[in-house]
Amino acid sequence: MKKTADTTRLSRTVQESQHTSSALMMPADENALGHVFGGAILALVDKTAAVCAIRHARATCVTVSVDRIDFREPILVGELVHMLASVNFVGRSSMEIGVRVESENMLTGVRRHTNSCYLTFVAIDRDGQPIAVPALIRETELEERRYAAAGERRRRRLEERDAERISDAAPHTRKPA
Repeated sequence: MKKTADTTRLSRTVQESQHTSSALMMPADENALGHVFGGAILALVDKTAAVCAIRHARATCVTVSVDRIDFREPILVGELVHMLASVNFVGRSSMEIGVRVESENMLTGVRRHTNSCYLTFVAIDRDGQPIAVPALIRETELEERRYAAAGERRRRRLEERDAERISDAAPHTRKPA
């Protein structure tokens, strides 16, 4: 952990908060097609991303959004699922965490990239109020690219949120029956 130019705000590298977890997919995780339930994978992704966010913030963090997630390939019962989480972007109190999911056939050793997604977390205090998080130190070109892409996703999310607020605030009219 380092101090940034703004000496009141700490900073951490991407590597300091990265988290990897694995889970063996069991019959209880199976859907009617013999694949693993998407919801089971999403729960694992959320937990893995939460560890990454908490490591970065060193505070309680809550999930505020999960961006688009596409299941590229099915995950099968008996496979070992690996989740690799990294902080991609940091705002004042929010963080985007990217999670890459891979499944491994443990008999052959073959690993497949099955999906990736982005989750936004906010660090909170004991009263549930947002608190500032350390800045993000990017050390590689890949981390810089991820930061820029995450910044663009954040801009779009904020635009969508603002558009929803405007729509919700507009008077709703109903035609008489």
